[in-house]
Amino acid sequence: MSGHRIDVAKTSGGIPVVVETIPGSQSAGYMIGVATGSRDEHPEIFGLSHLLEHTVFRETKTRDSYQMAKEIEGAGGELNAFTGREMTAFYGITIKETADVAMDIVGDIVANPMINDKDTELEKKIVLQELNMIKNEPETYIHDLFESQLWRGHPLCQDEGGDESIVEGLTSSDLRAYYDEKYRIPNLAVYAVGAVDQDATVSWAEKTLDGMSDGNRNPRSPPKAPESSYKFVKNDADHYQIAMGFPSYGASHEDRMAVSMLSAVLGSGTSSRLFQSVREEKALVYSVYSSVSQCSDASSMTTYMSCTGPNVVESMETTAAQFGKLLKEGLEKGELERAKRLVKGANVRAMESTDNRLYRLGVNHMLNGRAETLEERLARIDAVTEDDLMRVAEDILRPGRLNTVVLGKGNKKVRDYDPAGPAF
Repeated sequence: MSGHRIDVAKTSGGIPVVVETIPGSQSAGYMIGVATGSRDEHPEIFGLSHLLEHTVFRETKTRDSYQMAKEIEGAGGELNAFTGREMTAFYGITIKETADVAMDIVGDIVANPMINDKDTELEKKIVLQELNMIKNEPETYIHDLFESQLWRGHPLCQDEGGDESIVEGLTSSDLRAYYDEKYRIPNLAVYAVGAVDQDATVSWAEKTLDGMSDGNRNPRSPPKAPESSYKFVKNDADHYQIAMGFPSYGASHEDRMAVSMLSAVLGSGTSSRLFQSVREEKALVYSVYSSVSQCSDASSMTTYMSCTGPNVVESMETTAAQFGKLLKEGLEKGELERAKRLVKGANVRAMESTDNRLYRLGVNHMLNGRAETLEERLARIDAVTEDDLMRVAEDILRPGRLNTVVLGKGNKKVRDYDPAGPAF
């Protein structure tokens, strides 16, 4: 993994091209990112970014979806895409000797989609099934519910999938208008990872994308720190899902890594405070973990749990007590170093995958305009001190900003729970 580098250039049209060359890599990955997502949609088109991401795979000026599948798989690769709150991205990964196939198809999808009535209606059926599926996967659905509750009243509350009733009414004309407005410079960026060459990547980006000019960046404003809230959402699953979290900092904030370390101390791994106190000592939950969901101008630090109905309230109160204990007593000896090694290990393992490297490179650059090597990220982890973590904990772990969402069948005690209950 050592010896690789990240080079940043621009096409003649001004498109950023970020290339991470990895000596000895046997694969090549290429991604085109578009700086638009669910937070950039107005209520009448909620879900359009996601539907468009699906539909452009159906047909281009030169290929249909079956031809794309045959070409990419014949090149030993795969195509995929994702829609987030702040970006949409399309990528292809192949073995190094067929890298030109990945470039060609990914560029074709972004630059030359047909977006016709037939393809839109077909893909709409698939997206509606996906949205329904998510609601039937409580451990996934709770994440969407929490972010929507935390950022209520702000565009960040709009989850990536959209609203089924609105998606159902979208047309190919809606998609084409959105594409013509958003899929333009300066919203485009290109990323490449693995056995890739900077000059070849810039040349491809120029040839494929430089004609897509005359766009404008989406106007965005950061959310205000939300006040504490409690929300119960009824679900037929026997197991309850709980999310308890706080607003935190944007992607460029100097304390972003300290927040990640705080999250790790609280709920990463089986030695974490929450796993030991909520699961091991009291057997209240089946799973418990903490994570940070990052956006450009805000983030959330959240603990997720799953348990049976009788354990919901005690699980929340035990978790809140751990927040308070950290604030009152500080860190245990060696606790931060253990969390650092855990997070560093997860980063190192993830970066052994071209897919993960490409995803991280694109998302991090799109959120904060920086390209960071693994070594730089590990150094930032090492630089976090106990004072840093405790300063951040005092700023973030505030009862007045604790937001909680519970998803499950419900009982009176859970439905009517007082959000002031888990004081810390």
